[in-house]
Amino acid sequence: MSIRILLADDHKLMREGLSSLLKKQPGIDVVAEAENGRTAVQLTQKFLPDVVVMDISMPDLNGIDATRQIIKQNPRTKVIGLSMHSDKQFVVEMLRAGAVGYMLKDSAFEELTNVIKTVVKNQTYIAPKITGLVLSDYMSPLEAKEPLVTPRLTEREREVLQLLAEGKGTKEIAADLYLSAKTVETHRQHIMDKLDMYTVAELTKYAIREGLTTLDH
Repeated sequence: MSIRILLADDHKLMREGLSSLLKKQPGIDVVAEAENGRTAVQLTQKFLPDVVVMDISMPDLNGIDATRQIIKQNPRTKVIGLSMHSDKQFVVEMLRAGAVGYMLKDSAFEELTNVIKTVVKNQTYIAPKITGLVLSDYMSPLEAKEPLVTPRLTEREREVLQLLAEGKGTKEIAADLYLSAKTVETHRQHIMDKLDMYTVAELTKYAIREGLTTLDH
């Protein structure tokens, strides 16, 4: 029985390249592709893949928050973080969101196929280059429940903050999240009050620093 894969990456060339290579591997079936985290969550619900290969820095909804939503809705789905970021903060937060694998984009393709086969056996994989960076933090019982990224914000507030930082207005955010404009404004005010930041520029810098979005988009 083939391992069903969903690929989530906002760079089309990267996504199509991985898809093409994976489709040539026996026992692996790419069932869907997503260009952002929100679409990845929706397609996971639709196709129920065994494994989601998840880029971390994506527009609309980042890979960390998308992973958290996917694991909440589909606990059996395995998520592998795939990123150019080797920063401890990104790796640890991705693992705490529920990912069972993390590898870097400069890894050889053969490593990805090995990671996929590893995680479907209920084993965890962290790229050798970054294992030492995160092991002490990830294993610490005192910090196990303390999220590193925007700890004071709710899941919905994190989504609104990312979209604000990406330059979207109230009406656009309301449409994206299926909320009323008034509700979005309320979330925005709560975010500002919690973070003690009252300009979009400050919020954007904060969102980038905390890994909710990047300057790439």
